Amino acid sequence: MPTLTWVGKDKVVNHHLDVSFRVLQHESHFAAPDGTPANSTDNRIIHGDNLAALKSLLPEFEGKINCIYIDPPYNTGNESWVYNDAVNDPKIKKWLGQVVGKEGEDLSRHDKWLCMMYPRLKLLHRLLAKDGVIFISIDDNEVAHLRLLMDEIFGGGHFIANVVWQKRTSPDARLNLGAAHDHILVYAKSSYNLQLNKIALNDVRSAAYKNPDNDPRGVWASVDLTGQTGHATPNQFYEIVSPNGKRYLPPKGRCWALMENKFISLLEDGRIWFGKDGNTRPRLKKFLSESEGSTVWTWWLNTEVGHNQEATKEVISLIGHDSFETPKPTRLITRILELATNKNSIILDSFAGSGTTAHAVLKLNTQDQGNRRFILIEMEDYADTITAERVRRVMSGYGEGNKQTAGLGGSFDYYTVGAAIFNPDDTLNETVGVAVIRDYVSYSEGIAAEHRTNQDNAYTPYLLGLNSETAWIFYYEADAVTCLDLDFLGTLKFGANKPATAIIYADKCLFNKEFLSKHGLIFKKIPRDITRF
Repeated sequence: MPTLTWVGKDKVVNHHLDVSFRVLQHESHFAAPDGTPANSTDNRIIHGDNLAALKSLLPEFEGKINCIYIDPPYNTGNESWVYNDAVNDPKIKKWLGQVVGKEGEDLSRHDKWLCMMYPRLKLLHRLLAKDGVIFISIDDNEVAHLRLLMDEIFGGGHFIANVVWQKRTSPDARLNLGAAHDHILVYAKSSYNLQLNKIALNDVRSAAYKNPDNDPRGVWASVDLTGQTGHATPNQFYEIVSPNGKRYLPPKGRCWALMENKFISLLEDGRIWFGKDGNTRPRLKKFLSESEGSTVWTWWLNTEVGHNQEATKEVISLIGHDSFETPKPTRLITRILELATNKNSIILDSFAGSGTTAHAVLKLNTQDQGNRRFILIEMEDYADTITAERVRRVMSGYGEGNKQTAGLGGSFDYYTVGAAIFNPDDTLNETVGVAVIRDYVSYSEGIAAEHRTNQDNAYTPYLLGLNSETAWIFYYEADAVTCLDLDFLGTLKFGANKPATAIIYADKCLFNKEFLSKHGLIFKKIPRDITRF
């Protein structure tokens, strides 16, 4: 498989492993006022570097995100995005804090963009559920690079589609060949587990259904009655005679899509259409009342999913000013959610911008009584004043007079990216608190959610988790040295529920290897500086 090479790649391919786990600091809670519809409540908006935020989401959400949509910098030279990842290497350090300029000013901007994207995509891949799917908006500046990058991280076999979205309503007057589209690359965590939905028929698609023969079953549309011959059987090659006597065989290289006996049954049921005059090639009637929705092409017209101008008007109507050059319309994100989510999906957007993804989630929930949840991450200073403020207004309602829009309901919690769980010398940052440390150790030990325990349990306040085979114990005191010895073992109250193995974290251990092995004990030293005690 072809691979992509760029300056700095060798320094960032494993950078996601070096990123510190940080505390997601809860700052505030917002709930829509009484009288608004019921909507999802366990939503999150996170302000901070999305690389750090993504890493810090792993303990709770690794393998649980059903749908990811991101709209990263397109690297056109106009965004003034900043490369700010703390990669400990001179080649990368010289880029830190530098605004990425236009190609004539900054010849390494494509390298910087790839260095910025790679570790974020690695973490997004880990967060995605096994049946999850990611959609990435991009334009022609980086689409070729992004495709190879995604093939490397997600695997080329998990590429699903390159959606072409018609983002403009008119060509650029400055050019004789104006760009009318952006791309949305679609990849699955596992293409074998992915099942996209059909989407509801809109007015445009429903208009294709007619009833020229006054069928009492209602309006219908005719569809092709032929199929590819690759897996055809002899029963799919037969002659069909129209009502006026005209005879039809399948076109060359094609077969009938139905076995002959099935065709006869449908013909007798009035579900085969030979045209108004009864002399055209037969087609199958599909009734609107029986439709489960529509499959979707990879060409998305702005008449169906909106365009940039529409998105700009949405932002202005919500927050009173235009702060984004190319926001995405709510209808575009809604189409993605219709395709890739169910009523209980978790949706992540780590380049949240104006908060369109949250708007689309709340809107779709009101349409189908869903309980979809969103997680937004925005690193810029407007995370609260624009991103979160838009969501507040969408939940509560906005506008005045005949332009008033009713609230969609729901609530969210607002977080900032706080202190690292580990100090630069790899010792625990004990200032984050015991609850955060316990959660991190539980995650690092891979304790399943159903086996985790809180400190108020029947066995010991130091218990992290318990199943029939293993007990995980974090013997930690903030202001004292802990020691794994006979006295401590005597405090454990497992009784008949004693598992075969106990993994015990402590500062010191008085037992030798033979004793530990004999009694099914595994000692792990807590990484902290205890010389101060």
